[in-house]
Amino acid sequence: MKIYSMQGFFLSAALATSLSTATVYPQSDTSAKQSIKDAGTDTKNATKDVGHDVAKGTKKVYHKTAHGTKVAADKTADGAKDVGHGTKTVATKTVDGTKTVGKDVGHGTKVAARGTANGTKKLGDKIAGKPTDPK
Repeated sequence: MKIYSMQGFFLSAALATSLSTATVYPQSDTSAKQSIKDAGTDTKNATKDVGHDVAKGTKKVYHKTAHGTKVAADKTADGAKDVGHGTKTVATKTVDGTKTVGKDVGHGTKVAARGTANGTKKLGDKIAGKPTDPK
């Protein structure tokens, strides 16, 4: 019995030793090189994607800015035309108003002059003792 238990002990010890001292082989150079190459390719592709997205965004911003600038210029031109039209209208109305006022002042001056002349004539007639018109 002792032989069997000794055999079992040695067999267990041999098995435990072989498992615990298993040889560890390093990865081959080919797989490490390939991993580095793959990482470089992934980085290159990611950089291309980011560059493409930045270019696309920049173009979009450029076009939106150009469009906004054109709209602002058009609105400014329209506003300037409206102001020009308003200025022309005001100038025309001022000229018309000045003509009307001039005519009215001229007419009023004529009426006042006639009234003054008539009043002066009546006063002169009264002083001279002439009879006055019943008007």
